[in-house]
Amino acid sequence: MSYLGIDLGTGSLKLAIVDGDGRETSTASVGYAIETPHPGWAETDPQTWWRALCEASARLPASERDAIEAIGFSGQMHGVVLTDAHGDAVRHAMLWPDTRALALLDAWPEPQPNPVAPGMAGPLLRWITQHEPEHVENARWALQPKDWLRVAMGGDVATDPSDACATALAEPTGVWDVALLDRLGLPRSWFAALAPSSAACGALSTKAAHALGLRPGIPLATGAADTPCAALGSGLVSDGDALLTTGTGGQIVVLSTDEPSFARGLHRYRAATGDWYRMAAMQNVGVALEAVRGWLSYEWSDAYRDAFATESDANAISFLPYLTGERTPWLNPAARGGWLGLALGASRGALMRAAFEGVAFALRAGLDAIRESGATVDALRLAGGGSVDTRWRQLLADALDVELHAVDCPNAAARGAALLGGLACGHWRADELATLAPRAMRVAAPGSDRAIAARYARFIDLYGRVESWF
Repeated sequence: MSYLGIDLGTGSLKLAIVDGDGRETSTASVGYAIETPHPGWAETDPQTWWRALCEASARLPASERDAIEAIGFSGQMHGVVLTDAHGDAVRHAMLWPDTRALALLDAWPEPQPNPVAPGMAGPLLRWITQHEPEHVENARWALQPKDWLRVAMGGDVATDPSDACATALAEPTGVWDVALLDRLGLPRSWFAALAPSSAACGALSTKAAHALGLRPGIPLATGAADTPCAALGSGLVSDGDALLTTGTGGQIVVLSTDEPSFARGLHRYRAATGDWYRMAAMQNVGVALEAVRGWLSYEWSDAYRDAFATESDANAISFLPYLTGERTPWLNPAARGGWLGLALGASRGALMRAAFEGVAFALRAGLDAIRESGATVDALRLAGGGSVDTRWRQLLADALDVELHAVDCPNAAARGAALLGGLACGHWRADELATLAPRAMRVAAPGSDRAIAARYARFIDLYGRVESWF
């Protein structure tokens, strides 16, 4: 027997099959592009997701597909898919990087229980009601991405608290805030009933089974948002367990069995297991490093070589990486990036080194917000494709002042989704999850760079000096 996890990401769809002992046996992925029909917009045709799912499924071994006992779901957070009564999208999905609703955030005055960004479902749906009345007329459901995919596969119309609480339309517990919906003029009927992430939520339809090369009737779990799925797949099951993921953006997640107290700039969301997590969300990790690599005309191998051959000191070049604004801790979508401290002798390697440090310092600012909220973080599990170089890992350990333990799980969110499938069909119990945690190996410890604290202080001072200029 085996369990399939589907991770519907922003730029790719990933599949992972795990066996009855929680071991990953097969994976597949298919990438796709975000559409930007207007500046600041970020959309995807949901049929692009469906085609990616069909293509990825075809890449899995037929013998393993035949053994699948349940399917779980993980999906990109915050965005929204408006559908008709049949579950067909009435327009392209609107995604979390979308900024078209930036001017509409006045409906969420501070303080909010969670930070509100323009790419969340609430501001996006408010924009829809003001600009696309024809789609409002045709809409029956406002679904999160992973919920749209589950419905397309034959599942029930539902969502889970981990996704609902990240829409800016729900209480921190994940329950829809009906007073807010009414104030915004959003129909209550658009919002699906809540179900636990590990609950059974329908079964694979005959039509979808034929398209995916699977047998019909396979139970479908409700699923969860990608960050809590990645936390589950990476082995976060106990109070205080912490994870750093580095991809396009970066997230630092700390699991909590009790509801965390309010802290400005931090998210407090529901976990896939029904617990809670604090999250610092930093928007500019891989996206900033990739931009700098392109500007400096580097191949990645050369970028690492030159950057880490360059010595840094207290007077080194500083780089603010905020190319797309920032969430934690600044909550400033207008923040921008750049180098300061250039001299005529500055090399490409020095500029690249400053970019790596700037990203590491942005992550440290997020971690400091978590520490200031009362959490003790001395070690982080490390996941994400942007964190495999040993020199970069050491810089992160020094900048964050933590031990880093690399998780032996390259597809953490998809694995977490598969575990939810196994829970939904009764193969595992929630109290057994700790025994399924993947292996983690210590790969870096802080202390190799004694001058880094001074450079981090300089970075924070620089942001404070230029914030009003943005």
